[in-house]
Amino acid sequence: MQHIISGIQQIGVGVTNAEKSWKWYRKNLGFDIPIVNDKHPADRMMLYTGGKAREKHAIIAINLQGGGGVEIWQYLKRKPKQAEFEIQAGDFGVFAGKIKSSNLEKAFNNFKNKKIKLLSEIETDPKENKHFFFEDLNGNIFQMVEDVFIFANTDALSGGIYGAIIGVSDIEKSIKFYKEVLGYDVVEFKETGIFKDFSGLKRGNKKFDRALLSHRKPRKGAFSEMFGNSQIELIKIYDETPKKIYENRYWGDPGFIQICFDIRNMKALKKHCENNGHPFTVDSLPESYQNKGTTFEMGDAAGHFTYIEDPDGTLIEFVETHKIPIIKKIGWNLNLLNRKPEKTLPKWMLKTLAWNRIK
Repeated sequence: MQHIISGIQQIGVGVTNAEKSWKWYRKNLGFDIPIVNDKHPADRMMLYTGGKAREKHAIIAINLQGGGGVEIWQYLKRKPKQAEFEIQAGDFGVFAGKIKSSNLEKAFNNFKNKKIKLLSEIETDPKENKHFFFEDLNGNIFQMVEDVFIFANTDALSGGIYGAIIGVSDIEKSIKFYKEVLGYDVVEFKETGIFKDFSGLKRGNKKFDRALLSHRKPRKGAFSEMFGNSQIELIKIYDETPKKIYENRYWGDPGFIQICFDIRNMKALKKHCENNGHPFTVDSLPESYQNKGTTFEMGDAAGHFTYIEDPDGTLIEFVETHKIPIIKKIGWNLNLLNRKPEKTLPKWMLKTLAWNRIK
């Protein structure tokens, strides 16, 4: 059986105060349904955390309008380290998270009224897609993109994660990676120049290679209908010397720490990544390829996660979800290992996640 990529499950955000950050994401971006709220050591990530199993607080929350969630991640017994330099457009790694909104103007005006830091007016990209940039309370940059897709109506003015803007060193090499490894096989545009809609970003008035990638076929799998379509935007700066966003820092320090994809059939994916020259660098359950039924507990959820690096070292996570809580109060959990991997979960079942909503 081939592996299945169901969509972007979440984007990881390192913060200094997980509870405070989650409250901000709940109130302003609608990520109000917790899937994981866990305080166990990150003992599988020692390659990226200085060789030690670090204590952490991780909260994964979703917005039921559709799209990926956010993983809010905080060190508990180590002071999170900020970047030693000002992160600017074109630096290597995830520069901005993309969030979708079906009512962009209303969302923009709401942010203006709330005095959330806006970095641009409503602008258009080279394909006339409307968007604007803003910062969260930690200074992380997001791009809100107009998209009509709604999985379930909520009171929020925006949906979930739609993708990311990633700084790269070689646009063609990165296009190849995101196409062949992750299935982003459509180049919506690829242009070189100075872009007006980047003018509000730090170093955004410079010359860039810029490519927007999407996928031709709808994703399959249990959560694919809720995640919806996604996009990856690659930017390569000219006439500057970009830095690696996580230079001299650990995974989990403030900033965007990874892009996570929900998948099925980790064994097939492992071979696929190896064949494309990007083997797993982290594997939470290496024994699972021989022993079926093994799982990794993540608070109320369970599964199997792995990591690879893109050509510039940006971390890509894969999660094969084995169990998620549907109604926590009565202990109703969904076991996904007993379902056909390509089959989408019923919409009514996913909507019951709203019963776990925290305002």
